[in-house]
Amino acid sequence: MPAEAQPGAGEGMSAGDGRKPLLRALGGEVVWPPPLWLMRQAGRYLPEYRELRAQAGGFIRLCTTPELAAEVTIQPIRRYGMDGAILFSDILMVPWALGQKLRFAEGEGPVLEPLRDAASIAALQPEALRERVEPILDTVRLTRVALDLHAPRVALIGFAGSPWTVAAYMVEGHGSRDFHTARGMAFSDPTLFGRLIRTLVDATTDYLVAQIEAGAEAVMLFDSWAGMLPPSQFRRWVIEPTVTILRNVQRLHPSVPVVGFPRLAGPLIGEYVQRTGVSTVAMDTAMDPRFAASVVAPNVGLQGNLDPPALVAGGAALEAETRQILAAMRGRPFVFNLGHGIEKVTPPEHVAQLVRLVRSGG
Repeated sequence: MPAEAQPGAGEGMSAGDGRKPLLRALGGEVVWPPPLWLMRQAGRYLPEYRELRAQAGGFIRLCTTPELAAEVTIQPIRRYGMDGAILFSDILMVPWALGQKLRFAEGEGPVLEPLRDAASIAALQPEALRERVEPILDTVRLTRVALDLHAPRVALIGFAGSPWTVAAYMVEGHGSRDFHTARGMAFSDPTLFGRLIRTLVDATTDYLVAQIEAGAEAVMLFDSWAGMLPPSQFRRWVIEPTVTILRNVQRLHPSVPVVGFPRLAGPLIGEYVQRTGVSTVAMDTAMDPRFAASVVAPNVGLQGNLDPPALVAGGAALEAETRQILAAMRGRPFVFNLGHGIEKVTPPEHVAQLVRLVRSGG
C-alpha cells in the first residue's frame, strides 16, 4: 500500500500526544475534527472490491484467504484515508468456526443449518474455533503490518457479532425481519437458548482476544438485532452476555477500547452503556444524537450515525445531515460513522464528499 495513497488520514486533527486519533476518541478524548470510518466501508460499493471478490470465487473463501481479505480491508484506506480500518470478515464466521454449516447464497444472504434442539447445540465444536479462525487472524496480522508501514495513524479494528444477534441467525437459519423462531426459543426454552448464548459468549471472547493478540487495536461488538427484543429480554440476552464478554476481554487487555452497537436500543442505550462498560457506543440511524449525549456519560465515546441513504443521495442532503451530527457531537468524545452499513449502491465519490465534510469539522 503506497504511502502516497493516504490522502490525509488524521489531517487537521487537534494537537495531541501523537497517538492514533481514532484510539484517542475511543478512549474518551475529545478529538476535533472527529476521526472517521464507516461500517462496511470495505465492500461491494467499491469497484476494486468487486474485482477482487470475483477472483476469490466465494465469500467464505475471500474471508479465509488472508492476502485477499487484508487487501479488501485496506482498500478504503488507500482510497479515502479513513482513520480506522475494520477487519474484512463477517459475524457469522463464528458459527462457521463452531462447525455450523454456512453458505452465502447470491441474492438471499447467509444460509445456515438451523439449530433447533439440544442435540444440534451440543454438536457445536468450541474446541475447533481457534484453529478454524487462524486464516482470519492471519488477515489481522498482515493488515496491521501494512498499516504500520504505510498508514501509521490508522487504527485496526477487529470485531465480532454479539451473542444475541449471532444466536438469532443460528436458530433461524437465515436472515429475517423478525427472527420469530429465535425469539420464540428464548421465551419458550430459555434454558436451551441460554446454553447457546453461553457457548457464544465463550467463543466470542476467545475470538476477540485472539484478534487483539494478532494486532487489532480496538474491537467492536455488533448486536444488529438487539432492538427487536422487549426490555426484559434485551437485558437478559443483550446486556448480560455483553457484560461477561467485556469483563473477560478487559481482564486480559484493559487498554483496548471496545465499541458496542446495540442497534435500535432506543431509550435503553444509557443502561446498556452503564452496565456493560463499553468505552464507546455506536448509535443507529434512529437514535437522536442529542438524546444519546444526554444519557451517556461524557467520558464515554459516541459513534455514528449518518443514515446510509443520505450517503447514497450525496450533495446538499449529505452536507446538511453531516453538519447536524457534527454540531450535536461537538465537545465530547466522538467518532463519525454511519448508523448502519454502507449500501452497495453508494457512489464512491459521495464517500469522498463525506470525508471532506467531516475533515472540515462542520
